[in-house]
Amino acid sequence: MTAPAERVFVLDFGSQYSQLIARRIRELGVYAEIRRHDLPAETIRREAPRALVLSGGPASVYETGAPHPDPGIFRLGIPILGICYGLQLLGQLLEGRVAPGAREFGHSDLTWDEGARLFGGASQPFRAWMSHGDALAALPPGFRAMAWTSGTPYAGIEDPARRLYGLQFHPEVAHTPQGKTVLRNFLFDVAGCRGEWDLGDFIERTVADLAGRASEGHVICGLSGGVDSSVTALLLRRAVGERLDAVFVDNGLLRKNEAREVIAALGDSFGVRVIQVDAAERFLTALAGVEDPEEKRKRIGEVFIRVFEAAAEKLGDARYLAQGTLYPDVIESAATAGPARTIKTHHNVGGLPSKHRFTILEPLRELFKDEVREVGRRLGLSDELVGRHPFPGPGLAVRILGEVTRERLALLREADAIFIQELRAHGLYEKTWQAFAVLLPIRTVGVMGDARTYENVAALRAVTSLDGMTADWAMLPHEFLARVATRIVNEIRGVNRVVYDVTSKPPGTIEWE
Repeated sequence: MTAPAERVFVLDFGSQYSQLIARRIRELGVYAEIRRHDLPAETIRREAPRALVLSGGPASVYETGAPHPDPGIFRLGIPILGICYGLQLLGQLLEGRVAPGAREFGHSDLTWDEGARLFGGASQPFRAWMSHGDALAALPPGFRAMAWTSGTPYAGIEDPARRLYGLQFHPEVAHTPQGKTVLRNFLFDVAGCRGEWDLGDFIERTVADLAGRASEGHVICGLSGGVDSSVTALLLRRAVGERLDAVFVDNGLLRKNEAREVIAALGDSFGVRVIQVDAAERFLTALAGVEDPEEKRKRIGEVFIRVFEAAAEKLGDARYLAQGTLYPDVIESAATAGPARTIKTHHNVGGLPSKHRFTILEPLRELFKDEVREVGRRLGLSDELVGRHPFPGPGLAVRILGEVTRERLALLREADAIFIQELRAHGLYEKTWQAFAVLLPIRTVGVMGDARTYENVAALRAVTSLDGMTADWAMLPHEFLARVATRIVNEIRGVNRVVYDVTSKPPGTIEWE
């Protein structure tokens, strides 16, 4: 994708929230781009972003091999905002002092100086989310404290003359309610941004970029039926026209009635040529006896690409494989932009084998889910498809804990369908970010009709979220959960117990595997 002229670079030092920082900046109308923590100062000077944001990260500035930026960035005259570890880097690299072991986690009440530029328009008290193991102990020359808490004397620092700012708290997370005000002040008051980022412009730039990158030869798009792959297909349809074939692989790991709904949504409504491939047996054979979730993903990725290669052979000159990869997929798979820690491998970005014949096209890899949904609306997708809950690339395989078999898939598919049906019927589907059933690798004793049973356990998972980077468990009504559990146990022979997951992200992930 061709980047817009007005950009902010987020230098990634390994924080799981780097993409969330970028997302918050985009919400304010400025295009934010994730770049490596050690991006050379000369490259930054040449590409001329409006500002730099130094992300947080899991390291201590004193660790051997801790990620550091090119020190030349402080001589570029570009506004810089350091967040958490980013503030500590400002302190250490500009001759201040960082104290190790100054831990602070959770909410803190922050006081700020009335003259602090970044806090203009904010109100006191200011609730801030802290998550740090070190803290600044002595200011670098030229800086002053602009905010503090009872445990952190330098919760915010500034050097207005050089336009350098640091925040020990996280303004990007929802737990800091006025964080957007702080980011807005940095972007517009300090960095002079105008707010030119618009998803309509993204569509035009992306279509032009795809047309240039795939100027000849066929493109095949991996179609799952979710909004991500559907939007990818429509962007490619605009870019390459009839040279696109959307390949829908029935891997046997799909939700109930998935195949029929997918083909109707894109093929009938938008004229996208959809080729359906039944490969369920190949996937189930590859998964036989496998219990480790990472191994599941890798095997599914291997079969996935081979199925596409076989489909490409029949199509002749297919050179490109397009996928609906998003930002959260990339960061959780160990982001290529910086030293982030791997949480799990995502099928779209980490499950494919290293050797294959395609050039990969991922036009959405810089977007968050809500941005993709807005793009889908602008492209004309139905509200039902745009609002569809996320579905993982490996499908139900990572919602079955333990071995994946045809019988266990059938149980999970029915339980999941009942849960989704009831959410829709009670007006709760649109109020949750994602909801699904999970089949656990245990059986429990029950009693049904005065007879002993020894059957499977289904777990229900529902979360609320803005972007998938953090999530809270959905507090669904008890009466509703009772109805869903009763239906599952009564209608599905083989399940005699239903539980509800009340874990937020973090510490858990949304998916169980």
